Formats: sequence, C-alpha cells, structure tokens
Amino acid sequence: MKKTFIFACAVVCPLLFSQSAFAEFDYFKTDGSFKRFSVSAGWLHAAPQGDANALKNTTAIKDGTVADNGSVRVSTVREVIDPNQDQAVIDRVNSALGLLALISPDGENTDLANTTLGNISGTSTINGLESWTSAGTGLESDDVDTVGLLFNYYLDDNWSVEFKAGVPPKVDIMGKGQVFAPLTAVVSPSGEAGQLVGEFDIKKDIPITDLEQGSGVASTARAWLPAAGIQYQFGQSGVNKFRPYVVAGVMYAYFNDIELNDGIRQDLERAGDQIQNIKDGKAGAALENLKSSSGMHVDVDAESAFAPILTIGATYDFNDRWFGVGSLSYAKLDSETTITVKNDAGEELIRSKSNLDIDPYISYLGVGYRF
Repeated sequence: MKKTFIFACAVVCPLLFSQSAFAEFDYFKTDGSFKRFSVSAGWLHAAPQGDANALKNTTAIKDGTVADNGSVRVSTVREVIDPNQDQAVIDRVNSALGLLALISPDGENTDLANTTLGNISGTSTINGLESWTSAGTGLESDDVDTVGLLFNYYLDDNWSVEFKAGVPPKVDIMGKGQVFAPLTAVVSPSGEAGQLVGEFDIKKDIPITDLEQGSGVASTARAWLPAAGIQYQFGQSGVNKFRPYVVAGVMYAYFNDIELNDGIRQDLERAGDQIQNIKDGKAGAALENLKSSSGMHVDVDAESAFAPILTIGATYDFNDRWFGVGSLSYAKLDSETTITVKNDAGEELIRSKSNLDIDPYISYLGVGYRF
C-alpha cells in the first residue's frame, strides 16, 4: 500500500504543482469548451495472456555432498537401486540385501544401520539436488474482475494525463504440473559386511508437490496495479459526441497478502524435512520421507515491477459533463515469484523461482463526470 501511495503521489504532485505555480499562464486556462478534470468509475476486467514458466529449484545440498545414511530399511534401498548401472552390480546388491533380510527377524524391514552383521548403512555421495529445472511446471495468473477508477487532467482539448486504478482484487495464481527432485547418489556401505556389498548407484525422482492440487489454485494474492500515461483524444469538445483516444504510459504492479495452497505448503514442509535429514546425516530418513529434527517455515514472495502499457478507447458524451467510456489496454508485465523453505535456525533449505508472465489485456467500461 505504501508503494502504491508513493507512486500515485509521484504522478499527481507535479500536476498539482504545475496548476498552482503556473496558473497565470494562458496555457492552464480554459475557455469553457472543455473541462479540466474528469473522473469515471466502472467495471475493469484483466485477462492475463502469459504462459507458465518452469520452476527453477535449488537446495542446501550441494552436488558431491557426502552424507551419512543412518537408519534405512532393506526395502527402501531396493526401491531406489539405479537400473541403468551394470547388471552385475544390481544382482550383487540385491543378493546381499536378500541375504540380510533372510537372516534377520525383521526381513525386508531390516535396518541397515543395525543388522545381525553390524552397521553397514555407510554413506552416500549425493548429486542432483543442488539445482534443477522442473519441466512442465509453472504458475499462471487467472482472470479477475474489479471496480475500476479513471482520472484525467486535461492540458488542452486533446491532451491529458491519465491515471487508472482498480479496487485491488484477490487474484488466483494457478499451478501447472508436478515438481520432482532428481536425486542420484553413490552408496558406499560400511563395515566388513558392507565391503562384500560394494558401492552401487541409486536414483529416485522424489515427488515434492503437485501444483495443480486444490482445484489448481496454487496461491492467491492481492494485486495493486495503478497505471499512469499521456492520453491523446481525437475530435473536439462540444462538436463530437464520440471521441476515440489513445494512451501510452506505465503500469506498476505490487502484490501482497500472498497465501499458499495448504496442500502445497505441507508438501514443501515435508520436502524441507528431507533436506534437513540429509544435513543431519540421515540420508536414509530422507528417502523414507521421515520428519526431521526441525520445524519448517514456508514463505512466498512476488516481485514488484513496472511495465509499459498501451490503451485504445473512446468516450461518448451524454451532455457537457456526463459521459460513457470504454477502453482496452495491454501491458507487458511479468513478476518473479519466489518460494523458500527455511528451518527453525533460519537456514534456507529450498528455493524455488518462477517468472510469472502476466501480460494482461485490461478492458474497462465506465460512466464519468467532467468538471
């Protein structure tokens, strides 16, 4: 709200100053053939045209990180053995895991950190979690309707300064696709029994969240979208009832009251737990999607932005004061959305960014008054 107020003042104050400081010049006087000010109110509809852009993700786990595996079940390891490695390695690992399950009372639930042959859990050299792009994902702004306001200060019968704004609406941000983390790692079992197993590769696309859950609304945000520009209106007051016009200007976009879908928020908290588990030397717990030692805090932020805006429109005079107005605008507008997950200590575990292309067509129909 503060930024919007500053923007409005930046546009309006020079106009007020020029009116008062130069009122003695004929340029700022009117002979009555046109009115100096106009204001209108009506229906404003914004229809975004931008496409979803893939989310770019980073985590606190750098490529090459060596983490202790800790407790992890035989069945969990079987599920993530990389099928693309040498078949002899796959057979050797499966045979060793099968033997451990056979001689343990827990079977496939045998904890590799506590087998009858000792702790063979070992370590993993992790890759894939430092940075990746989630293909087929993204965020899109939905259509929105609100009450629009239009103010004009006329320099003469044709030229004016225009200020357009709407009652800030709640905008639905639609999600697209599912986010997976492409985990790969080289597992190095420990102990004498672990040496018999030998090193092997694991691979798993870990599901993070479905951005389309909750009817596809990933988040909502309050949108402040004031615009200011220079208008040229064709025709002449008192002669032409119908007067087309064009406007070139700039729009300012500011978003607040951002609320993330509860399901997505919970998914991201669980993902944060898994990154924390790896940091805590519990990579096995991360594979098993277990709760970590820390609480998780998810934050969403959308950047403010300026954008050029072009408008074509027309007014129709009912009399010398009352008129109808309609316009269609296009703004080349985009905003970067950032989602972060932090632990209780304030350490950033996950960062996900998406460039939100809005690029809206804005239609406006209203009734105005000149004075």
